[in-house]
Amino acid sequence: MMSASIEAAAPVVEITPEFKNAVRLQQSLLTRAERKCLAWLAERMPARVNSDHLTLLGFAAMFLAGVCYVAARWQPGALLLVNVMLAVNWFGDSLDGTLARARNKLRPRYGFYVDHIVDAFGILFLMCGLAASGYMSLTVALGVLCVYFLLSIDVYLATYTLGTFKMSFYKLGPTELRILLAIGNIKAMVGPTVRVFGERHLFFDVGAVVVMVLLGVVVIVSAIGNTRTLYRAEKV
Repeated sequence: MMSASIEAAAPVVEITPEFKNAVRLQQSLLTRAERKCLAWLAERMPARVNSDHLTLLGFAAMFLAGVCYVAARWQPGALLLVNVMLAVNWFGDSLDGTLARARNKLRPRYGFYVDHIVDAFGILFLMCGLAASGYMSLTVALGVLCVYFLLSIDVYLATYTLGTFKMSFYKLGPTELRILLAIGNIKAMVGPTVRVFGERHLFFDVGAVVVMVLLGVVVIVSAIGNTRTLYRAEKV
């Protein structure tokens, strides 16, 4: 009875056939090389492997990266396994869309939604793992999550309202951020703290605060720019 009443109360969602893909804007440092590499990989991917498999692989890799961060609390060498998982995540997360386009099996709405809800859970796994690892303070990890989600909201709102999906800012995109994080993992394994203004702080705390400030500026600048664009487009 309860399940029947829930189903009756749930709104019926009708997916309209009209759908226009947003223009993808990606101008990061490695974009050209990455596209060539992904196209090469897509051409050689076995027929039995599809984009859903790659998405699941990327999702599992981020979960395991978080687990490896937790393990690094007792075994610092686990930080190297985090780097391996970041590479696997890049493979699955970056190649799924390329493979779908190469095989002309695009599902733009499904792909966009699944890709980015998976990314949201992925960053959650990553930051929870870091917070539990002892290499980053819980407060700092929560701050990074908040700023990341603010930027994500801005990007997704712009995608819906402006029809442009911005995948990089100031020459930095997901791939470059993975590389920077991997370098940070090696630094943290060698020495987890740094001296700032005469005091010792966790390396990841210092780096994360810098990232939060930069991303915060990006969110503010982007929000102001998008608001101006929309205001001018719909000025009454």
